[in-house]
Amino acid sequence: MPSHPLPARPLSDYALGALALSAGALLALMIHCNSRLAAASDPLTASWIAHAAGTFAAWLLWAAWRRPGPAAGPAPRWAYLGGVPGALTVALAAIAVNSPLGLAGTLALAMVGQVLFGLLADHFGWLGMLRRRLGRSDALAALLVLAGCAILIFGA
Repeated sequence: MPSHPLPARPLSDYALGALALSAGALLALMIHCNSRLAAASDPLTASWIAHAAGTFAAWLLWAAWRRPGPAAGPAPRWAYLGGVPGALTVALAAIAVNSPLGLAGTLALAMVGQVLFGLLADHFGWLGMLRRRLGRSDALAALLVLAGCAILIFGA
């Protein structure tokens, strides 16, 4: 099977933004599908099935767009554990969606967790991230995300 390399030209900011929005929409779809599966079985079974399907999809993508990796050297050992938080995310989100939070509340709180962890990872340089000093705009953004989450869950 021939490999299809990715475009050599870097993606524009608009394309990267569109990819991030698409990832968010796919995350919402994934959580909804997994919650329906968890309601029909249980969260752990749903997680197993979701990861089996995801493994197959990832294998298909890998086979279709395989290309040489970057010359940065081997990944750190901890990087191979990325599936662990993924499995926990699937199971925990499936439980939360099947509660009064619903899909929107679950996604809002998940986004708050992502933003807060991202700010801390940037500030402290966790997991090999470049350290970035946090400013007032970061705190304001986090507060606005929290406020939006509260409005979404509790109403205006």
